Amino acid sequence: MTILPVIPTSPDQPDAVAIRRRPSMPPRHLADLDLAARKAAVTTLGEPAFRAKQLSTHYFGRLVRDIDEMTDLPAATRARLTGDLLPTLLTPVREMACDDGATRKTLWRLHDGALVESVLMGYPDRVTACVSSQAGCGMACPFCATGQQGLTRNLSVAEIVDQVVYLAGVAASGAVTGSPPRLSRVVFMGMGEPLANYPRVIEAVRRLTTPAPEGLGLSQRHITVSTVGLVPAMRRLTAEDLNVTLALSLHAPDDDLRDELVPVNQRWKVAEVLDAAFEYAARTGRRISIEYALIRDVNDQPWRADLLGKLLRGKLAHVNLIPLNPTPGSKWDASPKPVEREFVRRLREAGVSTTVRDTRGREIDGACGQLAAGELTEASAGGAAPDAEVAQ
Repeated sequence: MTILPVIPTSPDQPDAVAIRRRPSMPPRHLADLDLAARKAAVTTLGEPAFRAKQLSTHYFGRLVRDIDEMTDLPAATRARLTGDLLPTLLTPVREMACDDGATRKTLWRLHDGALVESVLMGYPDRVTACVSSQAGCGMACPFCATGQQGLTRNLSVAEIVDQVVYLAGVAASGAVTGSPPRLSRVVFMGMGEPLANYPRVIEAVRRLTTPAPEGLGLSQRHITVSTVGLVPAMRRLTAEDLNVTLALSLHAPDDDLRDELVPVNQRWKVAEVLDAAFEYAARTGRRISIEYALIRDVNDQPWRADLLGKLLRGKLAHVNLIPLNPTPGSKWDASPKPVEREFVRRLREAGVSTTVRDTRGREIDGACGQLAAGELTEASAGGAAPDAEVAQ
């Protein structure tokens, strides 16, 4: 059993009030800027330019997010720099753990009351952070908890990066059981449609992959950007000269069903979406990850496995089947294991590389958006996050 604190919001600002606040972008942060812009910012504040490298080394190199812990900076300097370059962007509301500490989920409140989630997943050979790129989501996929919340706003570059830096610090502390003490992978598969927040997501990717102290120094090949199929943005990504993995949330191989499951398919059909994905694979040499949530009696029929196999045969693509993590009150449920196994068999028989995603975090509302949805429900009912402990 793991006990982690639930961190209440300020009593001066109840949850319901915070959630009703008008969404707004946060103040500027160190992570919004490249190193040259950081130098310009600190000199404008009357500090020598080398302070930018000091701050960057603490934040990206040592994973220190609290300026008061940067004790090699004079106190007066810290006071000047806090509001302009290191404002608080993320305030934890709930932190939960399961899988014997290998999976950890955090619900964050942003400066305007919006809620986002991030997850840290430890494996014997790696540690992966799953981060949000938007508060809520405008894609309206009916089986997704986040999609049912609607879109609140895009996240800033720094709000995205700060999730990763925090989770990298958790990994470095040794808190992720049975895993290396270094974050090695980031997947943009949290709340939101990453390519709908295109400029900030791409800038965040560059910040995460630029060597320290300017960035976090992760490998581009260890970054995954997902999309439901925004074709113009996919083609724009193809031209970026990045080597990230593109994950396409397909969920159905036929337009009739995909129109329902992924409403953006009414604008860009399966064939066009797959063409854009294959263009990315041809340009980068990177295998496309086809994400497919198996939903009982909806998209798990053998003929759909055969059709998916036909569409992907001979292509640089891998199918990642996802056992659906049902949300409370939803009509959608995971496919039975025999059905899942038959779907896998048919895809592999068609020559398509296929795996089933490791199911993580069910007991901590692991599906994207579930914690935020619960918090919003409590707030709308007049409740607040309890000042208590959560046991898993």
